[in-house]
Amino acid sequence: MKLLYYITFLTLSLRFDLSFCQSSPSLILTEQGVQKVKSHLGQVPIFDNTLEKVKSEVNQAIQVGIKVPIPKDLAGGYTHEQHKSNFFLLQKAGVLFQITGDETYANYIKEMLFVYKEMYPTIDRHPETRSYARGKLFWQCLNDANWLVYASQAYDCIYGWLSPEERDQLNKDLFRPMADFLSVETPQFFNRIHNHSTWGNAAVGMIGLVINDEELVKRALYGLDKQVAGDIIKDNDGGLIELPGQEEAGFLAQINHAFSPDGYYTEGPYYQRYAIYPFLIFAQALQNKRPESQIFEYRDGVLLKGVSALLNLTNSSGAFFPINDCQKGMSYLSRELVTAVSLAYHYGEQNPALLSIIEKQNRVPLNDTGIHSALAIVQGISKPFVQKSIQLRDGAEGDEGALGILRASANDETEEQFSAVMKYAKHGMGHGHFDKLSFSYYRNSREILQDYGSARWVNVEQKDGGGYLKENRSWAKQTVAHNTVVINQTSQFKANTSEADKHHGTPFFFDSSNEKIQVMSAMDTNSYPGIKLHRTMALIKSKAFEYPILLDLFQVDADSPQEVVELPFYYSGQVMQTNFDYKMSASLNSIGENYGYQHLWKEALGKPKDSVMKFNWLLDNQFYTLTSAVDVKDEMIFGRIGANDPHFNLRRDPVFIIRKKDINKVLFASIVEAHGAYSPITELAQNTYSNVKAIKVLYDEKGYSVVQFSDNQQRKWVFALANQNNSKTAKHHLQTDQLDLEWEGVYVLTNEFLEP
Repeated sequence: MKLLYYITFLTLSLRFDLSFCQSSPSLILTEQGVQKVKSHLGQVPIFDNTLEKVKSEVNQAIQVGIKVPIPKDLAGGYTHEQHKSNFFLLQKAGVLFQITGDETYANYIKEMLFVYKEMYPTIDRHPETRSYARGKLFWQCLNDANWLVYASQAYDCIYGWLSPEERDQLNKDLFRPMADFLSVETPQFFNRIHNHSTWGNAAVGMIGLVINDEELVKRALYGLDKQVAGDIIKDNDGGLIELPGQEEAGFLAQINHAFSPDGYYTEGPYYQRYAIYPFLIFAQALQNKRPESQIFEYRDGVLLKGVSALLNLTNSSGAFFPINDCQKGMSYLSRELVTAVSLAYHYGEQNPALLSIIEKQNRVPLNDTGIHSALAIVQGISKPFVQKSIQLRDGAEGDEGALGILRASANDETEEQFSAVMKYAKHGMGHGHFDKLSFSYYRNSREILQDYGSARWVNVEQKDGGGYLKENRSWAKQTVAHNTVVINQTSQFKANTSEADKHHGTPFFFDSSNEKIQVMSAMDTNSYPGIKLHRTMALIKSKAFEYPILLDLFQVDADSPQEVVELPFYYSGQVMQTNFDYKMSASLNSIGENYGYQHLWKEALGKPKDSVMKFNWLLDNQFYTLTSAVDVKDEMIFGRIGANDPHFNLRRDPVFIIRKKDINKVLFASIVEAHGAYSPITELAQNTYSNVKAIKVLYDEKGYSVVQFSDNQQRKWVFALANQNNSKTAKHHLQTDQLDLEWEGVYVLTNEFLEP
C-alpha cells in the first residue's frame, strides 16, 4: 500500500513542466487569495482584526530596526529569541506587502535577508553542543528548519518584486546553502521519521518550490539516499537512541509512518501540534504550486484527519492531553492550530463545527484559507464543536495500539464534562514515556488525577537553556510518574527507549454507544517479561450518584510471584479523610533509588483496617473519593515529588500509592467518585462523603473478572468482564457459589440479580 502511495504521487508530480513560470505569490498566499482579501477588507471582523494586530507588530519592529546577531545562545537566550522573532516577522511582512502593496514591507524583508546572506557563509555550526544535530542560526537544526519554513513564505511574497540579480544572490549565498546544510550535510536530522525531520523536509521542499529547484523538492519528498539506520544519537534530554532502520525517508514517508489511519501522531498530541504546521504548510504549498498532486487526498486524507484528531485530544478548554513529552497548557489556541483549523476547513469538507474553534481562536491565517474561514463565520454557519468519546488507533496501519478517551456529561442540566484518557498506544519514540495502560481523569479542564507531562520550561533560559531537564529522563518518563502499575519499582522495558519502541499496547474493547456506561479495555504483555497487564475502565452514569463514577479494574497476571506491585494515583488537592490509620514519616527519605522512585518523598505509611480502602480529598472546593478493594496486608503510601531535586526542577505534586507484596496475580479494583462542594463564602459544605460504600472482587480468573460495588443506600451493582473474548455477540455464563450470571458481549453491568 505504501508503494502505491509513492507511485501515485510521483506519477502526478511528473506531469508538470519543471520550467513553470514563477508567479508571486504562489506558495501559501496566492494571487487569487490576495484579490479575495482585498475585495472583502472591512467586512470580515476576525480577519480584519488579525490583520491590524499583525500590521502593528511588524510596523513596530520596522521602527526598531533589523537585528541579526551572531548565534551563541540556547533556547530562551537573546540570540535564539531574536532569530526566532525574525522569521516570524519575515513571514508576516511578506503577507502585509501582498495585501497592502506597501513596499516598506518588501524592503524590510529584502534588507533582512541580505544581512543573513552576508552572515550565513561566515558562521559554522552553533557553539552550543547539546543537540545531536547542531544548527547554524540556532543550537539545533530543528530551529534552523523553522526559520527556513517561515522565511520561504516571505521570500515567495517578494520573489517577483526582487530583481533577477538579487534573487540569484540570495539563492546562491543563503537559501541553497541552507537547504543543503539541513539535508545532505546533516542526514541524521533530515532522514528520520520524527517531527524534527518533518520540519527539515518541509523547509527544503518549500524553498525548492519558491526558487524552482526540482532537485530540492524531490529531496524533500523522498529523502536522501544516505541512510542513518543504526546510528546512535544523543537525544535532547540526554538519552541515547538508536535510529531505527527504514526503507523510506522524506516528507511522504513522514506521512506514511507517523500518522495512523485515524490521524493520531505517534509522538503524542503535543508534538503532533508542533509537527502539524510543517505537514500542512508544505502540503498547502504543494497544493497551490502543484494541485494535480492532490496532496490532501494522500493516504485517504490523513493530514486533515490529523487536525480532527488533535481537536479531540484536548480537554474541555482546548488544552492538549499531556501524553508523552508535553508542556501543560498548550492548546488549540496555538499558532500552529490557528493555521491548521482554517486550512482543514478550506481543504476539507468545510465542517461548520471547525468555525466555532476558529471563533475561539479569534484569529485566522492571513491567506486564502483564513479569508475563506472568516467569510464563512460572517455568514453565520458556525456550529459548536462537540467532543465525544473516541478511540484513536496508533501505527501506520492502525494496528499498533491506541489511545482511548471516554467522555460523559455530569447531567442533562449542565455542560460539565468528565473525561478519562487511557494510553495503550506505541511508546512514542524519543518523546515517549514508559506509561502503557496509564490514565488521567478530568473534570472539565481540571485534572482530578493527573499525568505529569514533561520536565521542561520551553524557552525559559534560566531553566537549563529552555531545553529538556535531566529530570525529564530520570522522572517524567519513568513508569512511576504515571497512573499505572509498576512492578518491583522498575520502569517498563527498564526505561530502554529502543526496546519500548518495538512494542505497543493491545486494544481489547472500546464501546461508547451507551451514555449510561462507556467502557475501554486494553492489554500489555511486553512491558515486563512474563507479566500480563489488563486494564479496563468504565465511565458510569447513574441516578444513584451525583456525578459519573469511574470504575477502574487493573489485572496483573505474572508467571511467578513479584516482590512489589504498586499502583500510584497522582491526585491534586488537599487530603480530607481516610478510613485507615497512617503514620507520618519522622524524616523524609525517597521511596526508592532508581526509575523515578528516587524523586519521590515518602511522607506517610498506612495499613487498611479491612477489605475496603477510602481516600477522600478536596480540589477546587469540590470533593473526590477513591474507593479500592484491598487486603489488610497491603500498604498505603503518601508520597510527594521533589526528592533528589536540588534545583527545584520538579513540581511538588502529591501521590497516593497502593502497594501489594509477594503476589503473582491480583486485580486492583477502584472507583473514583466526584461529589459535593464547599463554599468558602457561605462556609457551607454539601455532600462531603462518598456515596460508594464498598467495592470487592467476586471473581478473577483468566476467563472472567467480576466486581461488586454498593452505595450507602445498600444498592448493589455487579460488573462482569470477559477477559479473553472481546466479541460483542459472544454469550457468557458464569456460575459460582456466589454468582450466576448470563450476558451477551464483552461486559455486563447489572444490579438486578442482587437485591438491595
